[in-house]
Amino acid sequence: MSLQNEYDDNEIVNPSNNLHMNDILAARLSRRQALQGGVGVTATALLGSLSLAACGGSSSATPTPTQTAALLALGFSAVAKNKNDLVTVPDGYQVSILHALGDPIHYGDESWKNNGTETADSYNRRIGDGHDGMYYFGLAEDGKFDANRSDRGLLCVNHEYVVQPYGLHPTGLTAGAARVASEVEKEIYAHGVSVVEVKRGTGMDMAMVRGSKYNRRITSATEMVFSGPAKGNDFLKTKYSTDGTKTRGTNNNCANGYTPWGTYLTCEENWLNVVGRAAADDAKRDTKDVVSLKRYGLPEGRKSPYLWDTAGTEDLFARWTSSVVGATAAEDYRNIANNFGWNVEIDPFNNTSVPVKRTALGRFNHEGAWPAPAVVGQPIVIYQGDDARNEYIYKFVSKALWSASDVNAGLAAGAKYLDEGTLYVAKFNADGTGTWLELTHGKNGLDSTNATYAFANQGDVLINARLAADFLGATKMDRPEWGAVNPLNGEAYMTLTNNSNRIDPAATPTGVQLKPDAANPRYYSDTYTNTDGTTKSNKGNPHGHIIRWKEDGASVAATKFAWDIYLFAAEDGAPADVNLSGLTAVNDFSSPDGLYFDQRGMLWIQTDDGAYTDVTNCMMLAAVPGKVGDGGKATAAGGTATIKGANATPNSVRRFLVGPKDCEITGVAVTPDGKTMFCNVQHPGENGSLAAPSSAWPDSQTVAGSTKRPRSATFVVTRKDGGAIGV
Repeated sequence: MSLQNEYDDNEIVNPSNNLHMNDILAARLSRRQALQGGVGVTATALLGSLSLAACGGSSSATPTPTQTAALLALGFSAVAKNKNDLVTVPDGYQVSILHALGDPIHYGDESWKNNGTETADSYNRRIGDGHDGMYYFGLAEDGKFDANRSDRGLLCVNHEYVVQPYGLHPTGLTAGAARVASEVEKEIYAHGVSVVEVKRGTGMDMAMVRGSKYNRRITSATEMVFSGPAKGNDFLKTKYSTDGTKTRGTNNNCANGYTPWGTYLTCEENWLNVVGRAAADDAKRDTKDVVSLKRYGLPEGRKSPYLWDTAGTEDLFARWTSSVVGATAAEDYRNIANNFGWNVEIDPFNNTSVPVKRTALGRFNHEGAWPAPAVVGQPIVIYQGDDARNEYIYKFVSKALWSASDVNAGLAAGAKYLDEGTLYVAKFNADGTGTWLELTHGKNGLDSTNATYAFANQGDVLINARLAADFLGATKMDRPEWGAVNPLNGEAYMTLTNNSNRIDPAATPTGVQLKPDAANPRYYSDTYTNTDGTTKSNKGNPHGHIIRWKEDGASVAATKFAWDIYLFAAEDGAPADVNLSGLTAVNDFSSPDGLYFDQRGMLWIQTDDGAYTDVTNCMMLAAVPGKVGDGGKATAAGGTATIKGANATPNSVRRFLVGPKDCEITGVAVTPDGKTMFCNVQHPGENGSLAAPSSAWPDSQTVAGSTKRPRSATFVVTRKDGGAIGV
């Protein structure tokens, strides 16, 4: 996620009195024994060493936590920090562009013209904007999912938002209180998801198969259905679906997930970018409804940043206001906000299938949905983050137990595993343990007698998962962003990108400012001096960190866990109590965002940075992680005690690439053989304009001095010798 506006991650809408991680102090340290160890390295990684038996058959290439693999070693020279307008990769590697904003995915539409004159309708058949989370699915000759296939597949890519000044429109965004209808229509179709077939040629590089029958766009206007406990709930009913069983569109999709049966999960994050609400609307609603809207960041009188609802009276535009204008919910879109904030399941192998919003996984600002390795006879487990300051980490556990016979069962398998189950929210304890709290109607006070919000049924709990989590006492976190699960040991990781709202531990709290704590321990004053003598002005925790946890016992469905902090992001010249992980010039970074484990157990860390951009563009690092408890005690700037993972070394964390100007590096997927990597650049040249562009990427990747408009794009990284990536 990158777009900053009047909502997004800048506004805090969690008023509960729940403990923040700032309440979890050094008490844990006296109760916890730090473990010794780490991950060794060898000269090479043997990619064929993963046993697949425990996965339940050859159709699943995801290793289980009980499997073993050859130890990994980082086998490339670290890329230097830089501010070049291209993707810089290690020596021996090469970059090609797979697709970019506006590229047609079928024949019949002309190529992108670099002037914004493409029609709005054509974006139903063109690559969208704001490339973000993605996943690669191997494609067998019979058209089915093959988790082991690397030379041909389907690539699903999220399109999070539109970079309005230069990407889509001839002269940029037209100014005015009301939006231009043709511009809004184009933006609606530029959101969502692209599904395209990709195929290798003579080497390990990939190209999009234009005109493939699998190529498909899913947009903010595509019809979708609800499933699970909230289906048909009164608070999902709209003029479009008077029974609350369907809706249109998926919006502001950031990270993603996938399923072992071969479907894609796209996750609705900052959907409030497109939803507004009129002034004096509270008086037209009951108290319960108002409580819900405010908790989700939609008070009366709030205008959406996109202003799509101002483009005209047509239903395509009018549906983006949640105001009460009719006699009942069947006559307006008062419940449109509740139609978003879900995980959407898409079957990429069936281009006529209708996407499904799986309500059992809860509603909030879904950054992503990260499955634990599927194990036959055990539930499907999916971890989720709510990307806003002071929000929560969640876990879904299916009722059904995994059977490998459901591979390629499509959305029917989704109904089996994702429509029934238990949603939990995390509570982090002071002794280094944690508890998953159950969000089930009728349990733990989540019923109609609840004084804060009267939960009528399980659908009500899921639509208002934040309110339910508040009541149970979940632990407030600092912007949970992307997560990832280590396929070799089942440990889960999540980025906490940054927080400028931290205050001096000795200060009196004011408003919603937060004191530091053991799991978010860094506070430093307005300035500090780097070892190179430069003075930095960074208050709070501007660089962020990565937290991780392991479940208690053999099953990831456990309700107890242990946690520590894997890495603290920092500049290499920062003082030791800021640079707690001992980062150096080969691996220092800021604002961790994207995370991804490939099937070999290598971790990829991506950045969305605003604090280190005076030195370098955003980047991606490769890591060979250890395990929870492999570090020890530390004291952060400001004096807060904490416990962290083992220090980073050049052998365990190394910078793999640096992106072009003003971009975010986001979304990554690696083919099962480890030889082809897909990665996204979002909003290159974000700080520029049509009159004064700051980037010309992706054209600048191959054309020095290019003046073409910058575009979000997916690029492909391969080794020139055809070998495996990163090793």
